[in-house]
Amino acid sequence: MTAKVLQSVGIHSIVCANSEELMVQLSQGAGALLLVEEVVSGTGMRPLAEYVASQPTWSDIPILLLTRSGADSLDVQRAVEHLGNVTLVERPVRTIALITATRSAVRARERQYQVRDADKRKDEFLATLAHELRNPLAPIRTSMGILKHLHPDSGQVTQVRNVVDRQVTHLTRLVDDLLDVARITSGKVMLKKGRITLQSVINHAVEISGSAMESKQHRLDVQQPDAPHVLDADHARLVQSVANLLVNAAKFTPAGGHIVLRAEVAGPVVTFRVKDNGIGLEPASLAKIFDLFAQTPVPGEAPTGLGIGLSLARQFAEMHGGTLHALSEGLGKGSEFVLAMPVVLEGEVPESPAPAAGIAPPASAKKILVVDDNVDAANTLEALLGMDGFAVSTAYDGLAAVAAVAAGRPDVVVMDIGMPGMNGYDAARLIRQQPGNEKIVLIALTGWGQSTDKNRASLAGFDHHLVKPVDYDRLMSCLADGGGRGGTYVAR
Repeated sequence: MTAKVLQSVGIHSIVCANSEELMVQLSQGAGALLLVEEVVSGTGMRPLAEYVASQPTWSDIPILLLTRSGADSLDVQRAVEHLGNVTLVERPVRTIALITATRSAVRARERQYQVRDADKRKDEFLATLAHELRNPLAPIRTSMGILKHLHPDSGQVTQVRNVVDRQVTHLTRLVDDLLDVARITSGKVMLKKGRITLQSVINHAVEISGSAMESKQHRLDVQQPDAPHVLDADHARLVQSVANLLVNAAKFTPAGGHIVLRAEVAGPVVTFRVKDNGIGLEPASLAKIFDLFAQTPVPGEAPTGLGIGLSLARQFAEMHGGTLHALSEGLGKGSEFVLAMPVVLEGEVPESPAPAAGIAPPASAKKILVVDDNVDAANTLEALLGMDGFAVSTAYDGLAAVAAVAAGRPDVVVMDIGMPGMNGYDAARLIRQQPGNEKIVLIALTGWGQSTDKNRASLAGFDHHLVKPVDYDRLMSCLADGGGRGGTYVAR
């Protein structure tokens, strides 16, 4: 009868004969759910409660519950408590009341779908923005490398170059954070765990946060266990988390402050404590600061940053099975952030590091083709490689790259991916198809750095995948590898 009433006003519905059929239909998607009280009695509540709990963050499915006894029923009380977005409709119900309640539920659900679609567009925008920001960063960093070659003994040039390099590094970190937000919200972040040392995590985090500390002349004390410890964790994500805590402490501590990073190990748990004597936090802010894009104002200073560093740190901690929380006695009394993760491999000793082999010097006769539709990026990289003794030529689109390889057969092709006309993937495939090009080293140099992008590059024929703005030492390592398709694909 209910289905017929709803159909008469254009609301399509599916009638389920039992709880099992209901769960099957829910798994295929539902705009709203209309239940009678008997369905939520006894064991029928559990699968519904589990479904509600497993919804994505954007979803809060409206549930209309037809009841005879209203909120006096124990089953109804349990449903309201465990099923979330529940509206009680007492039986017998008037037709107009049923139609109105159902239309309101469906309308609310449509709003949720709009939020979901907006979130998806936001994530796509963030990923595209990060890619577009990387393109101008590449020629800036390369130009600084050229200045180093041209004026190696000039103190003024070195000072300016160091400033630009620090700012490019900072901007690159912001871009990487934007990408991580897009990846996490779309479920594309996968941890790459491995055996790492606690010492390496601390060293890298301190190095990354160094410019933030130096700019405000903070004193950083690092306290760590005397004994070495091995962790089973994602090195990049753990370093990023600790570094974000240090940068956050530097930001919210007045110039000349004192910051302490203390690492402790107890059984399988490693705990990082970052304590400062900065502006502190109000009790109401202790939880909100971990919200995405949350900004805590600094008295006397304009808002800075994106408000995503702490949110990322907490999400990476939870992905490792850990926690991150904040402590503060109030405004003006400093803050402490405690990051704890059960990732210690008890009883294991770090392996002795192998002696560094160094980067092989480039062969002066090696021919390199640089391909990028960003003319500045291509020309500055050409100039920098030329200063290191390589024979370098350029092309500014995929078709020109294929023709240049056919005409000159270089030893290495360093190629952008996102080019108009023929992109880097298609150009790489055509280059590999030409006889005799098996040994050419193809290096993808791109603003797209997700794991799917690296896999696509490998399938297209690239030997290496580097993300803009390129670390010149890493590029040198790739140039020293050689080997073409006979080598191993390296994702860097």
